[in-house]
Amino acid sequence: MAVSLNCTFEGFSELEDFILKNELQDYPSIMAQIFAGIYNTEKINAIISLLKSAIPKLVIIGCTTNGVIKDGKLSDNQIVLSFTAFEKTVVKSTLLHMKDFSNSRRMGKKVVHELCELGSKIVIAFPTKNVDIHSFLEGIKEENQDVIMIGGAANASGINNDTLVFNENEMTNSGVVAAVLNNEDLFVKTYTNYQWRPIGKTFTVNKVKDGIIYGIESKKPVQLIKKYLGEDFVKGLPKTGAEFPLLVKRNGREFTVFIKDFLSNGAIQVAGNVKEGDVLSFAYVNIPKMIQDSLHDLKSLAKHSYETVFAYCSSSRKKLLKDYTSKEMELLNGIGKTTGFFSSSEFCSLDKDGLQVKEYTTTAIALSENEPVKKEIQGIYKYNIPEEIQSIMTLTHLIEATSSEIKGLNQELMASEQNYKSLFDNNTDFIYSTDLKGRFTSANPSFAAAFGYDVDEIIGDSALNYVQKEDVLKVKRHFYNSLKGKEQIYELELFTKSEGKQYFQIKNIPITVNNEIIGIYGIGKNITDQKKIRDQMEQLAYYDSQTGLPNRVKFTEMIKEHIERAKKKKRKLAVLIIDMDRFKIINDSLGHYAGDQILKELTNRIKERMPLGTYLGRFGGDKFILMMTKNVEVEYIRKTIKSLIESIRKPIFYNHQEFFVTASVGVAFYPNDGFDVDSLLKNADTAVNRSKNAGGNRITYYSIEMNQDALSRLEMESSLRRAIMIPEFFLCYQPLMELNTGKIYGSEALIRWEHPVNGLISPGEFIPVAEETGLIDEIGEWVLQTACKQNKQWQESGLGNLIISVNVSAHQFQQPQFVKQVKRALHDSGLAPQYLHLELTESVMIRNINYSISVMQELQKLGVKVSIDDFGTGYSSLSYLKNLPIDYLKIDRSFINNLKVDTSDIAIVKAIITMGHGLSVKVVAEGVESKEQMDLLKELKCHYAQGFYINKPLRQKEFEEGLKNSLSHL
Repeated sequence: MAVSLNCTFEGFSELEDFILKNELQDYPSIMAQIFAGIYNTEKINAIISLLKSAIPKLVIIGCTTNGVIKDGKLSDNQIVLSFTAFEKTVVKSTLLHMKDFSNSRRMGKKVVHELCELGSKIVIAFPTKNVDIHSFLEGIKEENQDVIMIGGAANASGINNDTLVFNENEMTNSGVVAAVLNNEDLFVKTYTNYQWRPIGKTFTVNKVKDGIIYGIESKKPVQLIKKYLGEDFVKGLPKTGAEFPLLVKRNGREFTVFIKDFLSNGAIQVAGNVKEGDVLSFAYVNIPKMIQDSLHDLKSLAKHSYETVFAYCSSSRKKLLKDYTSKEMELLNGIGKTTGFFSSSEFCSLDKDGLQVKEYTTTAIALSENEPVKKEIQGIYKYNIPEEIQSIMTLTHLIEATSSEIKGLNQELMASEQNYKSLFDNNTDFIYSTDLKGRFTSANPSFAAAFGYDVDEIIGDSALNYVQKEDVLKVKRHFYNSLKGKEQIYELELFTKSEGKQYFQIKNIPITVNNEIIGIYGIGKNITDQKKIRDQMEQLAYYDSQTGLPNRVKFTEMIKEHIERAKKKKRKLAVLIIDMDRFKIINDSLGHYAGDQILKELTNRIKERMPLGTYLGRFGGDKFILMMTKNVEVEYIRKTIKSLIESIRKPIFYNHQEFFVTASVGVAFYPNDGFDVDSLLKNADTAVNRSKNAGGNRITYYSIEMNQDALSRLEMESSLRRAIMIPEFFLCYQPLMELNTGKIYGSEALIRWEHPVNGLISPGEFIPVAEETGLIDEIGEWVLQTACKQNKQWQESGLGNLIISVNVSAHQFQQPQFVKQVKRALHDSGLAPQYLHLELTESVMIRNINYSISVMQELQKLGVKVSIDDFGTGYSSLSYLKNLPIDYLKIDRSFINNLKVDTSDIAIVKAIITMGHGLSVKVVAEGVESKEQMDLLKELKCHYAQGFYINKPLRQKEFEEGLKNSLSHL
């Protein structure tokens, strides 16, 4: 629980009493924010010294300011101390001096490197006025995209407008202090509120570098600023820069930058990222909108009660709207005990417009270590703007209206110049114009070069004469939308004289003269090469490479789109998941290449039986997904699925062999079984799993009660318990080969279940049930005991110092008694620890990385070897891999399947092997199915291999005989 206690510094004895009374020294983790409304380094140092001696674990960050906030109340020349105690959150702080860094961006990066770790949630920062806050924040964001940033710049409270920031160890008037809250489970809600409106005419930046603007419309910036804002504005910088910032427009977005200073050469220095071509205008605060939005957001935030709120509010905002700012702080304090200060610039990384430094802003962050409690909204979320502010609002409305009229006049004056110069002669993009009937009236040289037509050839012709018949309606629609004043951007395939069919991107803009549209401009460029690359990237990202079907990501987007249409038209949808039964047997017996070919055949069969309004995608592995949008009735869907299943189970001929495949189907309906794509997919998947658990080759509707399924589940559990007692399980052993010598050095133990009625049951069917019921622990221990004993028997019978590799499930590995099970298996079998290898998947290890490392270290102390199984398919993060105590990496079979000289897989495999050598661990390749793969792995210096090319999983006697035969040939 995060406990906040705030006090005003009245004296050292009072502060000591406050600490003792509230037992602050007893908390495990505590942070103090000190906001000094007076610039007195001796007093601040004395306070810090007292706090450090009284509370040794205390982390301090603080700054000077011309206004402080305590429990939602505003004050000026005081020192406020805010203590926040945490139970689960670790707090760290640092102070950086500007003189130690070449730029502010590097300071931001240093904060992350010094403080942030896995689970870091929030960075709170207070920079001094001479830090480039934009660059500082960008440095933090480059190093850690997930961390939330909030804070404000220290404000002037001392002589010569000096500022100061400090932590528990030092202070500076040129740098930044920062603290990090490390707790990924911390509940956080951010609040930021500001509003700016443009005023006056717009200007275009034509020369800028490193935050300094040298030219605005080929003029010195100082001339324009003095002309429009006056000499007093220039003399009052940087304070006046916060009153009238520059509003920047770029790519349809607006953001503010603040004028910091004028240079002797007439340039201006700004706080913010400005580029050449940006359009600037002066801005002023939109008071009514700001208050309206603030009250709305505060009301929404007040629906939950938080443990504490940190607020950083604009000094300029307090100066202009002190009455409302007091109201705002009062409402924030009703959400959680609120403290903070008034700064010269504020920032919050979760703002809807992205990471920006702002003014006239209140930014706040509400925190709780426990889930915030819902509550009834209290307080009055209304505010009447005072009369003295009303006159300012009237004046700004008058200025805005006048500016709008001036802009209209300027646009009329510039119309002919834009028509004949700006858009045409020197533009590398092709440009043309048409009249209201779509007939060409002009075209630039780039148009002639792009299409191979002389300009004189096309003037007077209808543009539709050059468009393919199937695109005429599309072009007309965009043309008429342009005539309504709407900018249009679209792509079109057109014929050219020299290149044939090419793809173009075209933008249509209305030509307006005297507020009347007289035609359109068309601006375009050839995007044939870009489209090919884009199509290839889209194919890779959104379509399955083997079947060409939309993959899970793409199909999820398709379902979302159809759900939106179904909502508007009040229609139903059906989502079907089709899972091929026991398809793994085909992959295991024939190899994955054959499996892929059979999946293509099944894809074609499904496509042939799909009715209109049906869409097909690949869900992954041997699962397909169907979406039906027409005739969404149970009977029609039942007949459709029956037809699909009948087509699927027809014999498949591959390599002169005949195979039979059946399918399980799960169905979920929108809106009955889910209102969104996630719930529909989850429920359809649940239904198909019920079909498979019931024996497969059947349909299950999610909405139908599954009593029969529950019985089947219980029967499976009962059978498993019997299988453990008898036992009905047996182990197969897949040989492991040392590539350098070609010798078999051991085997991987693989469990199999011979059911007395149902025959051989795949581990894929009973392992999930075993994990659900907790039986996996008994099964895992049986495998461990059996494998160790068998391996010891082989060693004693003269088959060599074989190793045995055993897979460990996630559930088994996380059990406290797991290491004891390993010790018992070694003791009971007499097997030396170095001959036991335990295989763990990446997902098993990163569930609780610290616990996993401790268990692996215990295993290695025993002498047991630890291996990462299926490497490359999980997180594969080097940040944790280098810290894991492992001995082996097993390259997942998906990278070995298509391993050839000219494939990207060889680069991945080579990288993994090289990494293994670098980490001093052995590398094992699984799924080796050809000599070519074997030779490549030898060439890449892979240590070991297993797979069908070497041998399939063998029963005990088969493995023994094979090993004896190999030894007899030595």
